[in-house]
Amino acid sequence: MSEIEIGRGKRARRAYTLDDVAVVPRRRTRDADEVSTSWQFDAYHLDIPVLSAPMDSVSSPATAIEIGRLGGVGVLDLEGLWTRYEDPTEEFARIAQADPEEATSLFQRLYSAPIKRDLIFSRLAEIRSAGVPVAGALSPGRTQDLWKTVVDAGVDLFVIRGTTVSAEHVSASREPLNLKRFIYELEVPVLVGGAVTYTGALHLMRTGAAGVLAGYGGGAASATRRTVGIAAPMATAIADIAAARRDYLDESGGRYVHVIADGSVSTSGDLVKAIACGADAVMLGTALARAVEAPGRGWHWGPEAWHGTLPRGGRVEVATVGSLRDILDGPSHQASGFTNFMGALRHAMAANGYLDLKEFQRAELVATA
Repeated sequence: MSEIEIGRGKRARRAYTLDDVAVVPRRRTRDADEVSTSWQFDAYHLDIPVLSAPMDSVSSPATAIEIGRLGGVGVLDLEGLWTRYEDPTEEFARIAQADPEEATSLFQRLYSAPIKRDLIFSRLAEIRSAGVPVAGALSPGRTQDLWKTVVDAGVDLFVIRGTTVSAEHVSASREPLNLKRFIYELEVPVLVGGAVTYTGALHLMRTGAAGVLAGYGGGAASATRRTVGIAAPMATAIADIAAARRDYLDESGGRYVHVIADGSVSTSGDLVKAIACGADAVMLGTALARAVEAPGRGWHWGPEAWHGTLPRGGRVEVATVGSLRDILDGPSHQASGFTNFMGALRHAMAANGYLDLKEFQRAELVATA
């Protein structure tokens, strides 16, 4: 990757966002109804390459079930309102009605309520009873406290998701989470991230993770760049981590680690380009927050918004565009890129002559920036 000089004492890599790249059609095309959007994650065969972001504005037990029925995986935030309040309906209403200048302080108050272990059990049991894959997420800081409760409650997929997660966290005040030992002792596949560099992702793959989240998540609701100066252009991040997957496949003698694009995927075109950059699937936040079933009621926020001392996100209005089925499977009635994500993916694959997602990862791209 070429570097540019930003001053006499510092050089920087040139990196690209998903808006900076586009897929280039090849000479061969095929019928859209002949392509497949299915993929295999560990022991689970899934119809669509979509996981919901573990954000309260997106994932409730009900929406996790519906996403599972539509062929994806709904991931519940096990540190969110659903595990702090028996019935968080009133809390969601207060968030939707809050004045903009009061939203962050309201988040901090609402999310200061303790996490209840019995609610973790009941929420995951509700999802399991529907017969769909059960997935729950914890931040790295709470994983050591709550992981046993989550595993005992019964999950098919354990997600460890933070703004930045490394395999070599250093702490002088407490014993850090040993990811390699932790994952080795678990009997369920672990998806961990975010990672945005080749080296960081490769180290996470060596811990035994079944998948790595590429990106910082948050998307429209994140202010990480504004507050702490950290950002990751997603096209470059996905491509770098896909390269780490390839090299780890050789290093490990054939162990394949899935790459899940997490962040800045808010339109169907973004999803298409994320997979063309090398992602196996995408984690959708903003896109699914636009569903009429989404608990955010047209508003979107993530865990960064309720940090007690340094909020790195906020509440943003995304409005609603249709049902979860409309967003994922269509049909579309406008060219916004907000609905019929799978229809758009099938069309892009067919326009390039590819049959499945693995083939589509080899699609040709051009940089438009």
